Amino acid sequence: MIGEKEIQALKRENESLFEIDANLDRLVKRIELLNYVNPQNIEKEKHRFFASKYSCEPEFKYPRVKFNAFKLQRLFFAQRLERIEDEVIRKMYKEVINYYSNMIQCIETIGKGKRFYYNSLSVYGTPTEKDVQNARFILHFEDEPPSMDLEKVFSPLEARAYFEDFAKQYEFPLEVRFSTHMAADAMVKNSTQTLIIKKNAKFSKNQLLTLAHHEIGVHLVTTFNGLAQPLKIFSNGLPNNVETQEGLAVFSEYMGGALTLKRLKELAYRVLAADSLIKGYTFSDTFDLIHGHYKLNRDEAFSITLRAHRGGGFTKDRLYLSGLRKIYRRYKREEPMDLLFSGKVALEQLEAIKKLRSLGLAQPIAYRSSSFDRKMNTNMTLDFILNNLK
Repeated sequence: MIGEKEIQALKRENESLFEIDANLDRLVKRIELLNYVNPQNIEKEKHRFFASKYSCEPEFKYPRVKFNAFKLQRLFFAQRLERIEDEVIRKMYKEVINYYSNMIQCIETIGKGKRFYYNSLSVYGTPTEKDVQNARFILHFEDEPPSMDLEKVFSPLEARAYFEDFAKQYEFPLEVRFSTHMAADAMVKNSTQTLIIKKNAKFSKNQLLTLAHHEIGVHLVTTFNGLAQPLKIFSNGLPNNVETQEGLAVFSEYMGGALTLKRLKELAYRVLAADSLIKGYTFSDTFDLIHGHYKLNRDEAFSITLRAHRGGGFTKDRLYLSGLRKIYRRYKREEPMDLLFSGKVALEQLEAIKKLRSLGLAQPIAYRSSSFDRKMNTNMTLDFILNNLK
């Protein structure tokens, strides 16, 4: 890890870059999208939706936005990027500003229907035809036989104990909190380096292993690696980092022996749910596709539909499967992964990161996902599927 003297020397040599980076750090900390896009009344609306026999549209309520969007965007665009001498780095920071400006517009329009959806598209895109074909390909495979490992019998408190034990293999601290206002059963809050567990969830043995490799083995690993970098942007997140980060996280599940066909199908359903948005599907329509047509049980179908329709149409979930495909291909080509653990970075920025490394502005990683060191997967069906994704 780089020492304080070295950081101070870098700052003296790159004064303008570090000033802009620090300014952006202060601004970015105010706009964590997942703080705002998760509804506050999920359980109430779920009950109402089921009681209506899946016909009434849920009316979700969202947290109040705690910043002035116009003023915040103006501060982003006020940065004097021309002071950054290196063209590659200057271009990267220009992309950073555009990315977070789009993120602000997303947050500003949460709960405002199509306005939010179109802003979501500018940040996360929409599934390609190949993504949809890959999803349908996965769903053609016959379900695995029931397993005790998939029965949800563990409480949130037992989950916390499991995660705390799992995290001991890493040297960073694990802070755990509970919440009822979240779509996922567990997630990492990057800005506070916290693992948040859904308070009213139940967990299976396999799910605990999956979440451990996904949330701790990748999301927290990249969080702490990013915090150790001289530039703050590594921990805040470079543009389009979600696809790469989620691809790494699901690949970690695969390498750790946690990935199942059921989980892979879940990612496929997410792609189809995101694709339904561009077709103009309502919440009820998407739910009917997942539950009525594909016969997924209603609780899981509701969760997938909620994740896609929250805010007015949220396409982030389509990136898990495409991210996994890209990371798996790197693995098969035996391409190095360490740069991708430098922080919240994307495949598209590898050349810029190499440039930063050559200038001493990016450092070797302190932590690496333990699952990447050994392949624990023994499911040949998963190997066949991953080898045949388009």
